[in-house]
Amino acid sequence: MKQCSHQVIESSRYTAKRWALAAGAISLMLSPLAAAHPHGWIDFSIRVMTNDEGVVRGLHQIWRMDPFYSLVVFEELTQVDGVSLDEGLDQLGLEIRNNLASQHYFTEIRRDGEPLALGEVSEYTAMEKGGRLIFTFILPLETPQPLAGHSLDYQIFDPTYYIEMVHEAENNQPTDNALVLHGEPACALSILGADPDPELVMQAALLDVDEEGEPGLGRHFAETGHIDCR
Repeated sequence: MKQCSHQVIESSRYTAKRWALAAGAISLMLSPLAAAHPHGWIDFSIRVMTNDEGVVRGLHQIWRMDPFYSLVVFEELTQVDGVSLDEGLDQLGLEIRNNLASQHYFTEIRRDGEPLALGEVSEYTAMEKGGRLIFTFILPLETPQPLAGHSLDYQIFDPTYYIEMVHEAENNQPTDNALVLHGEPACALSILGADPDPELVMQAALLDVDEEGEPGLGRHFAETGHIDCR
């Protein structure tokens, strides 16, 4: 196993109004400009899934929702009569998966700069851990691809940048588990930070609490996971 050295989809039940509640708590901690947008965040970690021949078949993704949104979700789930938290989380996981499917799972993957088609997610789980809502799933490639002699890049982002999504980090540095690769020891792993145009930063900052950016805005704020096997 090789590690990199070096942030929910709202279901139909958890609407923008509920996100606004979480954003209100966040705004108490941030300056007005910084709090304007995005309205929540997800910390994620990635395991690139390969077989013994170094053929990549997909990305195993773990998303940790921000504590404020997680709290809102858990409180609402516990208020549903006759439904346990685990049952509520199972239903929530299904709704998250279904909503993600219509948006390409917020994920773009490229090999040697060329986009790769994604398969359908069938393995997923929503759970509570450490007070955070965790959504984990396996995103397969439509066609597995060999890595030897190639590079693989991915970006994970909310297209409207309503939610900020970044690799797991400590002290502003990605953790060792933020990007992990199995089965291809000759590859170099790195996480590249975003460098958005200042005008785009201002455009995002000026969005009100109930506004979303234009589709595609989130791409400019997305980190890039890079796996170089050339």
